[in-house]
Amino acid sequence: MDILLNVVLPLALAFIMFSLGIGLTLADFARVVKLPKAFFAGAVMQVLLMPVTAFVLLLIFPLPPELAVGVMILSFCPGGVTSNMLTHIAGGSVALSITLTGVISLLSVLTVPFLVVWAMGEFLGEGRESVSVTSIAVAMFLITTVPVALGVVLRHFASGFADRIEKGCFRLAGFLFAIIVLAALAANWGPFIENLPTLGPLLVVMNIVLLAISFLVAKLLRLERSDAIAIALEAGLQNGTLGITVGTLLVEAASGLTPFTLPSAIYGIVMYVVTIPFVFWLRGRRG
Repeated sequence: MDILLNVVLPLALAFIMFSLGIGLTLADFARVVKLPKAFFAGAVMQVLLMPVTAFVLLLIFPLPPELAVGVMILSFCPGGVTSNMLTHIAGGSVALSITLTGVISLLSVLTVPFLVVWAMGEFLGEGRESVSVTSIAVAMFLITTVPVALGVVLRHFASGFADRIEKGCFRLAGFLFAIIVLAALAANWGPFIENLPTLGPLLVVMNIVLLAISFLVAKLLRLERSDAIAIALEAGLQNGTLGITVGTLLVEAASGLTPFTLPSAIYGIVMYVVTIPFVFWLRGRRG
């Protein structure tokens, strides 16, 4: 289990982020400037709505402090390749989805370390362990920013090769995400079952609220339906692999899933309970 969390997980996350980078072009980043309304609406949903929603729900569903920190860590994470895949199935704007995932993932290197330290101070108080913002930022830079950048560079200088491997990398990334979450839960089945009744309702409600509010806000802003779908799924589908990785970084030589990582691991399963029906509801309302 130690090898899974401390070696396989970071390597899998790096590949997932590389596969994301392959799907990005410089034009995607230019879209932020050319079509700012949809992007910034989605960015606000992810950077502000997600943590605020999680914090409010923790007031309604009180949790032990370490689990509460784990929920906040999950809320700080950007979307992942799963949101890009489901956006395509639902008929949303895949270009906007990938752009949001890529840009927010790069931004998370700056935001997540400070937000994690804040959450630990808020919920653990004086009992918190000393956490280095720098060490978290460096680790996230190496396993998120660098792979994304390598993928973008490959796309820019070898577009033909990137086109050939993009679909396969995308599918493998989604498979790796599922395997990591399932393997982590299987190896920690006892804590999973023990904490599911406590965490499950909060995480399901959080998923519903994020999907509903972000979709409705996008529609109120008169965005295209495809953009509203992309924004909703970006807000509702967090990068659980990143959440587990960050949670693992907080506990030196962690063995098995810790309370900091359990919410991300459980969310990696329960989010589909809400999101899959939502995706097929959207598909049924096309046109």
